[in-house]
Amino acid sequence: MQEQMTAWTLPAPAPVGDRPLRLGSKPVPAPAADEVRLRVTACGVCRTDLHLVEGDLAPRRPGVAPGHQVVGLVDRVGEHVDRFSVGDRVGIAWLRRTCGECRWCRAGAENLCPRSAYTGWDADGGFATYAVVPAAYAYRLPEGLADTQAAPLLCAGIIGYRALRRAELPPGGRLGIYGFGSSAHITAQVARASGAEVYVMTRGRDSQELARRLGAVWVGGPSDAPPRPLDSAIVFAPAGDLVPPALEALDRGGTLALAGIHMSAVPSLDYGRHLFLEKNVRSVTSNTRADGEALLRLAGRLSIEVHATSYPFDEVDRALEDLAGGRVSGSLVVTT
Repeated sequence: MQEQMTAWTLPAPAPVGDRPLRLGSKPVPAPAADEVRLRVTACGVCRTDLHLVEGDLAPRRPGVAPGHQVVGLVDRVGEHVDRFSVGDRVGIAWLRRTCGECRWCRAGAENLCPRSAYTGWDADGGFATYAVVPAAYAYRLPEGLADTQAAPLLCAGIIGYRALRRAELPPGGRLGIYGFGSSAHITAQVARASGAEVYVMTRGRDSQELARRLGAVWVGGPSDAPPRPLDSAIVFAPAGDLVPPALEALDRGGTLALAGIHMSAVPSLDYGRHLFLEKNVRSVTSNTRADGEALLRLAGRLSIEVHATSYPFDEVDRALEDLAGGRVSGSLVVTT
């Protein structure tokens, strides 16, 4: 009889308040020749998981186990794997495979690969006690960083890092951050380490207080105008109505990056108020493995403080409800 594992699966999307995830058992996956298998120790709970559970992202695999910020110990390796060994601590992120052949992959933009596949969407993720991943898409994690601190780096950290790059923040520049959740509070620390001034627009007293504690020079409400023009801005909140005020807050030649995988409708823009003077708008799509490696190196060197709230594995559904309700600041992590 095949060994079984415990997993949260999604039979069909529904509002998170209806608790559509189901806790049950699935066969323990066997790694393919190019894969490693992890015994999961922690998994971050991401807003992308919420979008998947509620159907904002169209389902790709019925009954999938979500979760794509996975930390675990390698317990089995495929026959062609020499990059990792049994016992290594490894991370699994959102991007889990690309074709390596298309023009985007060949140009170093594998995040745009039309045949890319994703953890917790195309294949089972970390809301389970075991997970497999192609070894070429797994990450070694910084030593001395607890599992609950490392897990949010694997999406929140990586996507925030890519969004910061897309925003083209000049040295010592002024960065505006809209929304201050898991990704934003990590990104703010990376930006401050580079000498930037950080201005935060967010709702919720706890999130505002966290922003101040992490060194924001000014904190206001979601659509408040910062006191000085911004060189760059990132919208992390999945709220399209934040795009016009973020553009209006930019200085001449400034760049706005939109970091979410899903966003509500963006209102009409006024050319003079929002776009003139060579303001730029850029979206962010997934990440490359180079982004992940760079962020993890920075996290180890900068001693990034991940503000994480932990939940036991049998409370994944409660963690998602808390995320949806904005009841927790920083990152959310479940542990097995």
